[in-house]
This record gives sequence, structure tokens and C-alpha cells, in this order.
Amino acid sequence: MTSKGATKRKAASIAVLAALAGAAGGPAQGANGEGSSWAADDFSFNLSGYARGWVSVNLQNQPELDVIDKDSKGKLSMVRGSLLLDADAKTGPVKWKAIGRADREHKTSYLNDLERLRETNGTAVGGHSSSITDNYNNNELREFWAEMPFGDRVTVKVGKQQLVWGESDFFHAMDLVHGYDLSWRLFFEGENEEWRKPLTLISTKIRVPEANGMLAAYVRPGVDRCEDIGNTYDIRGGRWFFQPYRGFDLSAVTDKDCDHPDGDRDDVTGGVRWSGEAFGLSYSLAYLTSFSADPVANSAFKPYKKAPSGAVFDLIHPKIDVLGATVSGYSAALDAVLSAEMAYTKDQPFNVGTGAFLAPNVPGHVGIGLGGVKKKNTLTTMLRIDKDLDLQGLFGTSRPSFSSIQLFNTQVLGFDRDDDLVRLFAYGTALTEHNTILTAFTTLNYANDTINPGFAIGVDLSHGGGFAIPSLSLTLSDEWLARIEADIFWSGGKSNKTQFSNEPSQLFGYFDKASQLVFRLTRQF
Repeated sequence: MTSKGATKRKAASIAVLAALAGAAGGPAQGANGEGSSWAADDFSFNLSGYARGWVSVNLQNQPELDVIDKDSKGKLSMVRGSLLLDADAKTGPVKWKAIGRADREHKTSYLNDLERLRETNGTAVGGHSSSITDNYNNNELREFWAEMPFGDRVTVKVGKQQLVWGESDFFHAMDLVHGYDLSWRLFFEGENEEWRKPLTLISTKIRVPEANGMLAAYVRPGVDRCEDIGNTYDIRGGRWFFQPYRGFDLSAVTDKDCDHPDGDRDDVTGGVRWSGEAFGLSYSLAYLTSFSADPVANSAFKPYKKAPSGAVFDLIHPKIDVLGATVSGYSAALDAVLSAEMAYTKDQPFNVGTGAFLAPNVPGHVGIGLGGVKKKNTLTTMLRIDKDLDLQGLFGTSRPSFSSIQLFNTQVLGFDRDDDLVRLFAYGTALTEHNTILTAFTTLNYANDTINPGFAIGVDLSHGGGFAIPSLSLTLSDEWLARIEADIFWSGGKSNKTQFSNEPSQLFGYFDKASQLVFRLTRQF
């Protein structure tokens, strides 16, 4: 870290600590502007949490393991346990929250096979993990914040926290305040708060009843760790690295650079959002400056503003500006809730260089996205319909079944094929102007909602491929919950089976041969 960055971080830390101290000890202001005191015994505390276990089984053989003559079908891909503790306290007007979680994994024979693959491709030495389970084991204080009211309208929250700004489920248009940890299970864990990576923020909500709305804003002082920035993927060769790179530890040839001049974690970021109701509709308008959720490669062959420290490239998260809006309302004609979400992103970064590593499609460029970084503006839209379907007569459910359909599209504005942009680094496949995904899900309810079958499906309308997730959720008691699901993927013929090649992988080609069966058991307390 530079001395300038260290100074900024120290100053921001002092500001956060001062705000916490003020929230803890300062008086709440009443509606008439006078301070109100609280008794020393005005205190409450609650501790809750869960112990949770997962087991997943591969449903297909994966081509990467042919190198060591191993099958993967029928093998355990995950045996994982988590313990989460959630503490709530109230001291007078101040609310406190602390959430900690510990995650541990057993090295299954399948994970051991993937670890052995590192020795065949030269990435066993030089990577950032000595054991493949280093990808997945973790101890983390996920949240620690204090929240205090100022009068009847204003609340301020300071500390490590999560903010949700968006409407979509499977894909995110405006929910870009935080990155997501997608390393241990990329598809699909229902609770977004378990994936979202909390940040140290100063956030506020200001209620404006005269306008039937609320103003929310946040500042991120820039005191977060490098690993807190952007999305985290399983690039160390684990079970959720994209085909054909399972067993290839990319961290042997790359670093994550959070001090890049275009993506410095010490930089202050923030946003503001107005949400309200008008004409029978709920709506919101938002602006935020943040870091690009998905990383791009700063290549040693074509450095972007700074030479990388990694042998081949660094992963960077350049800053972006996002303007967004949402609207939703009830349609009596359809007996459904209709929603729309739109996000205009300025300077979304993409990598340059289609074609194979040693055979680029454009002379002078470098294939598989190692030909530099180019920024384009994008427009992301989501259309959604939520409806309770009356399936009681057909399936004998105990109540109507909640169902949802979402259409999600990302358009590259000013798209030009001559830019030679790739969809994702390490692949030679060209980016297209539109990427459109259609998703739908429904949940059936039996025995007073204690037995809940569900089904979700998604298809890539632009390139083919998709997923289907049949599931069964069971409430065994007040404390015990269980879930069984199958994650099934198809590539639509757009998959890459050769590393560093120009084979035509698109989104669901990355998940080719990753279908699995997943069991989850939770003990709440």
C-alpha cells in the first residue's frame, strides 16, 4: 500500500471510530430538538444462529479429470459445515449487531483429484493456497455495526454491514454496493445475505412522509480488505472453476491488485437512493460509484495504466458509476405484481482479445482476453412478474403457489465488433451486444408450508444453454430445516473443453458438466 493510501485509510478509520463512539454515547434528538436520556438498565441482548451442513454429489464426469484417468460422476464434490452466530443488542436508543461465521470443508476424494491436477499443469507451485480446501475454509466477522436514530426521521448506521439496492433474484442490475463470494458454491444458494460480502460503511435513512418516500445514502470510507472488493470466484482450480479450468490454479500466474490507479480499494465510494410511492406504484431512483463486480485482467502483454505484479496478469476491479431506477405495482387485470429495473453503467470494463492464446483473431492483439482493457457503457434491464398461481385443484397444494418470471438483458452501448471484446478473460469467445437471460420459478406448499417442492429454470436467449433446479424444502421442526435439490446445466453446444482455446463458450458453457445433487441440513437456535 502507498503511504498516501495508508494515510487515507488511517484517517477513514478514525472517522469511523469517532462515528461509532458518537452513536454509542451521544443523545438521541427528539422531535422537538431536545435531547432524551436513557436509563443505564435500558439494555437488551439476543443471541441466535445456526449450524448448517451441505453434501453435494457430482452427476456428470468432467473432462479435466481425463488427464489423470479419474471419473467424477457419483463422487462427493462438497462436504461442508458452517456455524453462524448472530448477536443483537440494544443500549438505550442504539441498536448493535454482530454476525460471525466459521466454515470448514472435508477434502473429498474428488477435491483431492482436482488438487492432483495442479501437478499436471504446473500450477501446484506458486499458487496462493497450499491445500485446495484453503479455497473454502474461512473464519469471518461478517457484520459489526451500530445504528442510532436522530429524531423521528433519521437513522444512521456505522460499521461493517450489508445494503440491498435492487429487485432481481438470479442476476443483479442495481444490487452493486457489494461483491459476492461465489467461490464455494456458484449456483445456487437462496440466501443472498450469505453470499454478499459486507463492507465498512456509514449509511443513513431519512424518512420524508410529506413526499411518501425515503432517502437512503451511504459512504464507504475505504478501510476494507482487498478480498472484500468485487466478486470472488473459484479461480484456484476448485469444483466451481469454469470448464475447462477445474484443477488449474490460476493464482499461480496472477495476483489480485486492489491498489491499481483505476481500482484502488482506499478510494472513497458511495451512493444515494430515493424510494417512494406515487400513483399506486412503488419506485426508486439511485446513483452509486462502486467497483466493477466482476474482475478484468490487467495483462502483462498489454498493461492497463500499470504493470501487473502477477506472472501473466493481475485481477483488477475498476471503478464504475451507475444510475438506476426501479418501479413496481399491482395489476388487477393480471392479478400480479409487475416490476422493472434499469441500470445505466458508465465505464464498465471489458477485456480485449478474441481467439486462442497463441492464435488471436485480430493480428497484433493477444487472445483469450489478454490484450488489454477497454471500457464501454452498458444498459441493464430487468422485467419481472410475480403471481400467486392457484394450483390447489391441480396439485392439491394447501395455498396458492408463489411464482415469478424475470427477463434480464445487458446491452453494450456503442457496441463495435472491431473493439474485439471478450465475454470473459481466459476464454477467446467474443462479447455480443446483447446478453439476455429468462428465468422462472415456482414454489408449491403442502402441510401448512412444512413441505415445499420448487422448480426454477433459466435459459440464455442470446447464446443457448440454461439451468434447471428441482428442489424440496422441508420444515422438520421449529429448529430443523432440510433441503434437497438438483442443479442441472446444459451448454447449448457452446462449451470450451480445451484450455486457452477459441472454442465457443458462453455463460452456460462455463457450467458444462457441473450438474450436481445437493443436500442441506440446518439446525437453528
